[in-house]
Amino acid sequence: MKKLSKSQTQNHGKFWPTVRQMIWEKAQQLFQDEQAKTMGTDFKGITATHKELRESGYFHTAKLIVLRNLYLQKKDPPSVKEETAPTSTKNSLRHFKNPLNKVKRQGR
Repeated sequence: MKKLSKSQTQNHGKFWPTVRQMIWEKAQQLFQDEQAKTMGTDFKGITATHKELRESGYFHTAKLIVLRNLYLQKKDPPSVKEETAPTSTKNSLRHFKNPLNKVKRQGR
């Protein structure tokens, strides 16, 4: 009989499994938004694999967005007036850097 490790026998937390699912959903949304923008009328609504989302940087960007939004919700719960106001993520995403655009260090 194979012995299970401590992490396999423990109950998993409630935060990270939920947040991880939110990140994957946001990454897929970002991918599809970009595909729809670049393909125009040819967009078929394709979905990317987890590997593709990670390699293309959508997972990283989605993680930053989701964690930032959760932090802001916890830090300052929105008032009724703020909840009804439309939010634009176009300008708020400007400071995120795509990890694929980093210059590769020499010697790697």
